Amino acid sequence: MEPDRRRTGAKLHVSLAPGRTPGQPAAKHRSPAMPFNQPLGGNDMPRFGGPVTFMRLPAAASAQGLDVAFTGIPMDIGTSNRPGTRLGPRQIRDESRMLRPYNMATGAAPFDHLQCADIGDVAINTFDLKKSVDIISAAYDGILSHGAIPLTMGGDHTLTWPILRAIKKKHGPVALIHVDAHADINDTMFGEKVAHGCPFRRAWEDGLLQNDKVFQIGLRGTGYGPDDFDWGRSQGWTVVQAEDCWHRSLAPLMAEIRARIGDAPVYLTYDIDSLDPAFAPGTGTVEPGGLTIWQGLEIVRGCAGLNLVGGDLVEVSPPYDTTGNTALIGANLLYEMLCVLPGVPQRKRG
Repeated sequence: MEPDRRRTGAKLHVSLAPGRTPGQPAAKHRSPAMPFNQPLGGNDMPRFGGPVTFMRLPAAASAQGLDVAFTGIPMDIGTSNRPGTRLGPRQIRDESRMLRPYNMATGAAPFDHLQCADIGDVAINTFDLKKSVDIISAAYDGILSHGAIPLTMGGDHTLTWPILRAIKKKHGPVALIHVDAHADINDTMFGEKVAHGCPFRRAWEDGLLQNDKVFQIGLRGTGYGPDDFDWGRSQGWTVVQAEDCWHRSLAPLMAEIRARIGDAPVYLTYDIDSLDPAFAPGTGTVEPGGLTIWQGLEIVRGCAGLNLVGGDLVEVSPPYDTTGNTALIGANLLYEMLCVLPGVPQRKRG
């Protein structure tokens, strides 16, 4: 049941701040006549209607004037097993229609503090993965030039590498929180350097990461040898396997991660297959024994206070979950990322 709360600015519109220089928050240039964009509410339009944008936010042609740009990368040409992630952004947007603006758990009200819009999808070349990598980097150069923080709907995990290439141009090498069932550190797959199992090897080669501030959480499954997860450790990365997370809260882990990252710029990449397939079966490379939904929420909420400069939610493959619940969980995790961005106050717990 929808509470009958109609908020100022709830109608579909785009309010972009004029005269904003790259890197300046849009809010500093907003007058009372230019309210923050709001998701279209359930009492203004039934949940099953309205625009198919993230949370039914206004659509925008670019990131100009935005603090946060929701962006889709409909790509699965880097996948190694089951395809379908090209349909992920569309399904995540559709399932996000049930999300409301206020976070009841953390007290975050991101749409009271950040100007947000959905800027659509990156027009990849679906017949050429290597060209698509360059297309993605160029698209994110544009987003970042406006000072917006990109939150991305994937799409296979190949896409994180070109995003990080663009991020480095603006922020330098970043800390990384990588939540996944897989390390994605292969040098090659079938002799190719570009695939969804290789992005963090490429990021390391390109000097995109602060290696003492890289954290991989949730790795698990079968391998080719006992040292499969050790390459990252040898680079100074912290690897937390899924078995080390079983039957426990991850809040202490996130407190440790926050202390170690400090004020460094940090990127959060969340592969939906980090969750156990009991919760999120709609993905291409399923591994049993994964994280729970509440652990996933603890990870993302535990990023509050960090200098997050971007994030993505990848590997949702709708054909393998006809209920839509995997995409719904992905939409919720993206909303939680929005709630912990710099500039969004959190309720202090007693």
